Amino acid sequence: MTLFYSLSSISLNAQPIPKYTIHRTANSIVIDGILNELAWQSAPVINEFSYPWFTNGQKELTEARMILDKNYLYVAFVAHDQFISAYKSERDSPVSQDDCVEVFIAPNPSKVQDYFNYEFNAISTTLDRAPYNNRSGKWNSNDLKVAIKLNGTLNNHSDIDTTWTTEIAIPLEDFYQFAQNTPPLDGDLWRLNLYRTGGEINLQYATWSTTLRPKPQFHAPERFGIVEFSDSLLYSDSHAH
Repeated sequence: MTLFYSLSSISLNAQPIPKYTIHRTANSIVIDGILNELAWQSAPVINEFSYPWFTNGQKELTEARMILDKNYLYVAFVAHDQFISAYKSERDSPVSQDDCVEVFIAPNPSKVQDYFNYEFNAISTTLDRAPYNNRSGKWNSNDLKVAIKLNGTLNNHSDIDTTWTTEIAIPLEDFYQFAQNTPPLDGDLWRLNLYRTGGEINLQYATWSTTLRPKPQFHAPERFGIVEFSDSLLYSDSHAH
């Protein structure tokens, strides 16, 4: 099966699979948890997350956006959160028990079972897995970068917090053995999903593309969203000095 098929040829199953265009940036991105670069400010925002396992509490807004350069796929989340909590501090610890955002990526849309997952709690502790050795925890992304900016007080539930922002740089070299082109070419399609979970108070389970699972389950690669890479620079790049 060729990778160069149209979006319409991908089965949408019972519910539509969301789509997003990832534009390139010619400007440098500093991973500091502050989305002040022009590229971030002009990237399309994903703010329609589903809550397939919602029972009670408050559906807190999650916003995400993505951009690309020749070395990294950049992902940013802004999680609106009245009670920010995170405790796990060791690499590859179960960060999804804390306030957590996650990126799952299948760089070959014809082999969605070969996917990566990158998970980050609100103190930037990372869990990462790849399709090597039965997804062994021994693998770590060597040049993965993440920074968190809290607008609130961590693990203090006596006050009301506002947001926490996660800025991530995922090295494209992670995908060399799986993607047809690294970096992706104009028009290339990948499959990925974006998630938010966790929290001591007001537990969140939010998905960009709903997984159609009866219970909370993010490992559903056939339900990953569709991203198309575009060579067009973000509007602001052409006006930056």
